[in-house]
Amino acid sequence: MLKLSIKMLLFGMVAALAGNLYAAPIVIKFSHVVAENTPKGQGAIMFRDLVKERLGDKVVVQVFPSSQLFGDADELVAVLKNDVQLIAPSVSKFDKFTEKLQVYDLPFLFDDLAAVDCFQQSEAGQELLNAVEDKGILGLAYWHNGMKQLSAPKPLQTPEDATGLKFRIMASDVLQSQFEAVDANPQKMAFSEVYLALQTGAVDGQENTWSNIYSQKFHEVQPYITESNHGVLEYMVVTSSRFWNDLPEDVRTELEKILDEVTVKVNALAKEVDDADRQKIVESGRTKIVQLTPEEREQWREAMQPVWEEYEDEIGAEVIEAAVACNK
Repeated sequence: MLKLSIKMLLFGMVAALAGNLYAAPIVIKFSHVVAENTPKGQGAIMFRDLVKERLGDKVVVQVFPSSQLFGDADELVAVLKNDVQLIAPSVSKFDKFTEKLQVYDLPFLFDDLAAVDCFQQSEAGQELLNAVEDKGILGLAYWHNGMKQLSAPKPLQTPEDATGLKFRIMASDVLQSQFEAVDANPQKMAFSEVYLALQTGAVDGQENTWSNIYSQKFHEVQPYITESNHGVLEYMVVTSSRFWNDLPEDVRTELEKILDEVTVKVNALAKEVDDADRQKIVESGRTKIVQLTPEEREQWREAMQPVWEEYEDEIGAEVIEAAVACNK
């Protein structure tokens, strides 16, 4: 009887060991809509490689750039359905889930990325990571892209120059109000459709960072880019709360550490890539960069400033004040 018990115990241990050896890895599909050579694209690759290095075969990260799996309009639903496990959409995409994250779309709110960093590290900024948790979406990190510029078929020197022009925007009510404030016509459109829309004249212009403009070749179909730095393009790395909380605790803890490391690198890379891509656009000779005088930039700021008041109740005056306080 004793020999039988020992045999059964040994058999159980061997079976458990075999089960662990051949257990299927946890697969994390990381889907995004931009090119791999952008800060977000590089961040996804860094995350994938560090997970492989530190978690071996326990976790496999698959990266799908350039809307290969899902576009702007579909990726949030996809993460809730567990069709993908990680996405990093622009914070503009969350306005149907929460109004507070609209703070990032307010024009001329942040002077530079240092101010954005300051706000995101503040109590108000950290609280916004959890702004959509009640909808089943968990914010894990903020990733920078850069400051936004305006492109158009003619020089945009003053707000009056934008009158009547059709500008592609992300699906954001704040951005719609921003362009309406200068009597332009905003057109909500998926990122993957923008190049063709600019090329065919379906829209006249768009707003974006230098890295997105260069990687998507927008400068090849836009004769002028105004260096306005009028807004910021920020991403939030998010996952499904259910998926994240169901992960083994040791795996989840390691993934959070890796993501923190990658976030620091991505946010440092964003400014570097943006500057480099601006120079590449200059060297291409395909477009002319319009410089604003301080007086002209102030005209744009004053024209768009009413948008702050329009959305103050939705966002919260205290959130806007915390952001403004970070401009030094």
